[in-house]
Amino acid sequence: MKPDAVARAERILGTEAENWARVVSRGYSMNEHWTAGFADGSRAFLKLATIDPSPQWVRDERQVFECVEGPFMPLFLGFEDGDRPLLILEDMLPDARWPPPWHQGDVEAVRAALREAASARLRAELPPLRDRNAEGWHVVAANPALFLGLGLVSADWLERALPTLLEASDRTPLDGTSLVHCDVRSDNLCLRSGHAVLLDWNHARVGNAAFDVAFWLPSLVLEGGPAPEAFGVDEFAAFVAGFFAEHAGQPAPEGAPRVRAFQRAQLEVALPWACRVLELPPIHASI
Repeated sequence: MKPDAVARAERILGTEAENWARVVSRGYSMNEHWTAGFADGSRAFLKLATIDPSPQWVRDERQVFECVEGPFMPLFLGFEDGDRPLLILEDMLPDARWPPPWHQGDVEAVRAALREAASARLRAELPPLRDRNAEGWHVVAANPALFLGLGLVSADWLERALPTLLEASDRTPLDGTSLVHCDVRSDNLCLRSGHAVLLDWNHARVGNAAFDVAFWLPSLVLEGGPAPEAFGVDEFAAFVAGFFAEHAGQPAPEGAPRVRAFQRAQLEVALPWACRVLELPPIHASI
């Protein structure tokens, strides 16, 4: 039986699907993904919203594609709203490479794509980066139990370090006029002919483009990349660590069973980075 996403894509694109396959995610996605080949020789990637809040996220991503286009993102092919919104994009899977591993030149290719995105002309407004609802260390300060339950630091360490982390996070230079992806990591990008293409634009905002580099670094380190200090974005360290500190200890959302473990792993990179930048005591020495 033909999957619902494929049947809907046929209707939207006006051509019959000859083959299709389900795409398995790394465990961080709440959407259903398919690739399909059509009778006219074209191919498409299908993103079908399945679990809240993914329907709104798919609608948000459609709005981003209406707002901007460029070589740093896939081509937009179609959209259908409803209880389970469907987004149809260029199929990047057949001829792209998906890190890790990271090869020579890959990191610079991603940075080049981020520079292209930052200089892109926007046809409509996007929300500001500062309004992304990432309260970070303020959430931890109000209810430290979930963060302390991760076992990374002691209560005494947190009590001493929290004022410094809060102050540094609050002065993070988030404001700007550039397109910001807001969720750069290896499962949200691919490399094709030496160029990087960024995927999953549902969290995109307008702000300081350097945020994208900073937010990417913890996952890049986990995949064998250089230390965050090599990228010149140390002013974001406390904010990035606060994001992962706020989320890593929360229950896993439905449909994304591995996301909290991945966020904890990123926190184990981001928090020591913030400690080095702010000259705070090492976290593991506090336990």
